Amino acid sequence: MWVELLQEIRVAQTGVQILFGFLLTVVFTPRYAGLQDADKVIYIVTVVLGACATGALIGPVSLHRLVSGRRVKPQTVQVASRLTLVGLILLLATMTSSLLLILRVATHDAFVPWLVAGVVSWYGLCWFVLPLWTRRRYTTD
Repeated sequence: MWVELLQEIRVAQTGVQILFGFLLTVVFTPRYAGLQDADKVIYIVTVVLGACATGALIGPVSLHRLVSGRRVKPQTVQVASRLTLVGLILLLATMTSSLLLILRVATHDAFVPWLVAGVVSWYGLCWFVLPLWTRRRYTTD
């Protein structure tokens, strides 16, 4: 289970690190100064969420390194799995707020919240609903 979990984390880590790195550069662009106050707040929230998601998704690596050889692999897998789930939830929040910010700046249209809600629903379906449905449907006692 540990090897599978590490593979899953690698995929999520890469995505969140690229997103977070990009977010860190936005404040240094000339366009940032012209953002509305609401957009600046969304940006700050997005950066903080991205930092938290990065921490949660890198956490299992640190956990493994610090407890390696201590004969606590089942507990390590359980804690790392929970950290990964928290990281995915934080990544969802980061992507949601990023999308909201980008679409607000790009369009200023009233449909933006609806579009973001649709994308978040899609993420929720792909990341949580379908896996939980599959687990419930195909898990045997």
